[in-house]
Amino acid sequence: MSSSSSKEEYVLHDVEKQELSKTQFDEVLEEEPVIVETTEVTKLSWVDHLASKLHAETKGIEPITDDEKDDDDILNAASMWLSANLVIAAFSLGCIGTSVFGLNFGEAVLVIVFFSFLGLLPVAFFSVFGAELGLRQLVLSRFLLGNVTARIFCFINIIACVGWGAVNTIASASLLHIVNPSGPDCPPWAGCLIIIFGTIIVTFFGYRVIHAYEKWSWVPNFAVFLVIIARLAKAGTFTAGSWGSGSTTAGGVLSFGSSVFGFATGWTTYASDYTVYMPRTTNKKKVFAAIVLGLAFPLCFSMILGAAAVTGTRTNERWAELYDKYSVGGLCYAILIEDSLWGFGSFCCVVLALSTISNNIPNMYSIALGTQALFEPLAKVPRVAWTIIGNLVTLAIAIPAYYKFETFMTTFMDSIGYYLAIYSAIALSEHFIYRGGFKGYNVDDWDRWDKLPIGYAGTFALFIGAFGVAFGMNQIYWQGQIGRLIGENGGDIGFELGAGFAFITYNIFRPLEKKYVGR
Repeated sequence: MSSSSSKEEYVLHDVEKQELSKTQFDEVLEEEPVIVETTEVTKLSWVDHLASKLHAETKGIEPITDDEKDDDDILNAASMWLSANLVIAAFSLGCIGTSVFGLNFGEAVLVIVFFSFLGLLPVAFFSVFGAELGLRQLVLSRFLLGNVTARIFCFINIIACVGWGAVNTIASASLLHIVNPSGPDCPPWAGCLIIIFGTIIVTFFGYRVIHAYEKWSWVPNFAVFLVIIARLAKAGTFTAGSWGSGSTTAGGVLSFGSSVFGFATGWTTYASDYTVYMPRTTNKKKVFAAIVLGLAFPLCFSMILGAAAVTGTRTNERWAELYDKYSVGGLCYAILIEDSLWGFGSFCCVVLALSTISNNIPNMYSIALGTQALFEPLAKVPRVAWTIIGNLVTLAIAIPAYYKFETFMTTFMDSIGYYLAIYSAIALSEHFIYRGGFKGYNVDDWDRWDKLPIGYAGTFALFIGAFGVAFGMNQIYWQGQIGRLIGENGGDIGFELGAGFAFITYNIFRPLEKKYVGR
């Protein structure tokens, strides 16, 4: 949103002010010394008008004022992430520690706990910024990374939101497809439609409805996970496996840890979006602690349960067959339906499939804010419009990906998470070293190109950090020069090297940027 010094311009903060009569406008003009600013009324202002009539959030990326900060329920912050992570996607990720990286159950648990906490800490930390500054995360990033660098991250984040939304939707569509083998099945395309349109309904209404939905949507998911625990206990298929050692096991630990870290820290570039309406006076330590707990429990619980469930594929050939053919959907079908709970098991599978809506909601809400923050003209399109567009693009990718390139999508999204480690390395350096904490921010500069740091140091750090990632990666399509040396199958240290390279580079060039550019 651009600003102007012209006295005859107005800021139209909401729909009601857009409907002022000409007489009221003239009266405001005659008042002194009031100077009121405006933004250009967009061609899509009718979208915001409609959203307002439906009591949906019409606020975009502009800062949330103290008068608008009315969400004083800290539990909202915790339950937001509780529901978003107590889902089939986290359960599925827990499975690959054993099935892909060859770890036993105990090794997988240790990796899940350690790397989950390592990944969630930046999310909890940046959530505090929302309450303190009232800035959306990718607008806040203009202060932390530099104006240009922040916009590069906006573009990457848009891709990440769509990609993760598609991958999660495909997994749920697969489960819905096989849930009723003896009767009419749900076509994959229909399963994708169900997930996406469920996401649209919630994200359309914005911040408050999202928090209201996420506050309770974890309950049925948790109940289904308890049923899975009971079924595992009765089936007797669990096996802990033998403990490994050596460089090959270390490589598996690092590679699985990279995936867990990427999933846990994946909310970093959305973090403050979900605390911006919390009053500035809110106890920041309580916000931080609430979000740590709200993330840690569902992440560890869901992934550890997945790690336990997949061990059954080693002792039960039918489970192994279904898992190989249908991935996590087949495993859930084996546990809950076949030779098990049948009709009730099918119901549980449907509930678990619909849990993806909770996981997709943050992606599809924040994709709108990231798009607005990318380029000023895009901010003229209302948030609700970008939310709907983002969901439809995700649907357009998810349906063909289900049939043609699901493996590519999953592999690609596992890789794109590396950028978050680079983001955290740069942002934490700026906050603690160069801004000296919250006193170093002037929120009024949020859209001032002449006041914000340009981002020379941030862009260079991102570029060099990407080289670190390339050296440390260990993916099917790329093994870095360092990653390939760890054990027989390689080990992934891409996010560690990316963060390290970015941290060093930024702290070399940021002082030079401040000296010669002045900001």
